[in-house]
Amino acid sequence: MNVLVVVDMQNDFIDGALGTKEAVAIVPNVVEKIVNFKGRVLATRDTHEVDYLSTQEGKNLPVEHCIRGTKGWEIREEIKALIKEEPIDKNTFGSVALAQVLKAYNEYEEAIENITLVGLCTDICVISNAMVLKAHLPEVSIIVDASCCAGVTDKSHRQALEAMKMCQIQVVNESLLKE
Repeated sequence: MNVLVVVDMQNDFIDGALGTKEAVAIVPNVVEKIVNFKGRVLATRDTHEVDYLSTQEGKNLPVEHCIRGTKGWEIREEIKALIKEEPIDKNTFGSVALAQVLKAYNEYEEAIENITLVGLCTDICVISNAMVLKAHLPEVSIIVDASCCAGVTDKSHRQALEAMKMCQIQVVNESLLKE
């Protein structure tokens, strides 16, 4: 079984409070990846409450985003329409709940061959989830599709890809990135 994890493809990260032109640019790639993927597709959803600014993350990144129930919290419509399972809400960068779901699936339902991650942001939530999954499922191949990810900056995106390679996470489609 192959699994695709669509990380935080939410309005606030695409063209909202923390959006970037790079995030907007990967939306068609992510849609195409989901449409053509053979296997199980899951999504994560960054989820904060109205007290976000008083949290540890909010103190370090004082930009309200992905507040539960807002338009910015919602997964981009064309992506949401393709995902059959309810997103896994997470209030931290990496989702232990996602890892637990996939670990249980791997152990009790069907062996997972590989898990591919796409989404936002490469240098925060994609790398965090890749590392959490690698820790929980060390014998499952973890893949990141660079053409379906964007970082806070292009430099931090590339640094995150390099860091993941050092941790035995396979990075694919890096050649499709603009130099």
